[in-house]
Amino acid sequence: MADEAPFQLLHSEVIQYIYKSAEGETESGRNVTKLENIGFRVGQGLIERLTKDTARFKDELDIMKFICKDFWTCVFKKQIDNLRTNHQGIYVLQDNKFGLLSHLSVGKQYLEHAPKYLAFTCGLVRGALSNLGVKSIVTSEVSVMPSCKDLVIQKSF
Repeated sequence: MADEAPFQLLHSEVIQYIYKSAEGETESGRNVTKLENIGFRVGQGLIERLTKDTARFKDELDIMKFICKDFWTCVFKKQIDNLRTNHQGIYVLQDNKFGLLSHLSVGKQYLEHAPKYLAFTCGLVRGALSNLGVKSIVTSEVSVMPSCKDLVIQKSF
């Protein structure tokens, strides 16, 4: 728990910095893209360090299992709660107590702020998958706080 707090504080400060530096802009999508790009680069670097001593992955499902177990544990100190797939390139990751949303209130009025807190994580996963050779589109959904209900990964060709 002690090492989670600095990461959560840094994450919150990065979000605040990006949104305050673009205060005059009305387009929130640009800020979300900046956060996702930061996460993408961090994900690329982190996956390089995590996989340097592991054997090659057999298939895409092995890569996703690695993301759900080892990668997620390294970043968030817990495994993904649920991984589902349709075996056609779409994977749904579910985290019922997502750490980066846990500091927000549980009320529905804070759901509109959830995308900016999930953009970094979407980029993080997309960057990790990119370095493992899986080109993907990563999106997220939150219907009940602090659960990151769906982190949807679509393989892009």
